[in-house]
Amino acid sequence: MKLLRLIGLFLFGSALHLSAAPAVVVSIADQKLALVESGESVAQFPVSTSRFGVGDRPGSYATPLGLLEIASKIGANVPLGTVFKSRTATREILRPNARGRDPIVTRILWLRGLEKRNALAYERGIYIHGTPVERLIGRPASYGCIRMRSRDVANLFSLVDVGTPIAIVKCNLREAISRVSSGSHATALGFAAN
Repeated sequence: MKLLRLIGLFLFGSALHLSAAPAVVVSIADQKLALVESGESVAQFPVSTSRFGVGDRPGSYATPLGLLEIASKIGANVPLGTVFKSRTATREILRPNARGRDPIVTRILWLRGLEKRNALAYERGIYIHGTPVERLIGRPASYGCIRMRSRDVANLFSLVDVGTPIAIVKCNLREAISRVSSGSHATALGFAAN
């Protein structure tokens, strides 16, 4: 139901009134992610989006903007720091800021784009995932994905479901949450390409 309202907002500019079901907002400007319920931020986490900017072109390593959803959740109950290779947990576990490597760790929330401008996100393998390079969280450092600290991504993983809507925006997080909560038009929220 919420997803349909979000899609309606994006496609038709209708007002959005958030229900109690969670949604996620990611701010490129602030390098933060918020879990939003009933129009209020109930949890916030620092993140790292792409060092190559925003977009959805194959091979660009950019973070896509706009409305997406969680297509699948991978890694439930594996230990924090577990390394994933091709979305499969290995037996290797890395501590935060381990030297020498930068694999995907802990949990994977695989994203599917719901708009033309982010339609390739799923096939590009755009995720919200853990990283052992936690010292870079809070500034653009990824290759397109949204990186989080292991403990933070495990927490988020437990709070969202497949189908949870994700809005990735250029504007600051406070403004994005405020505008979504008040039902402002999508282009005012910064979802429109510019």
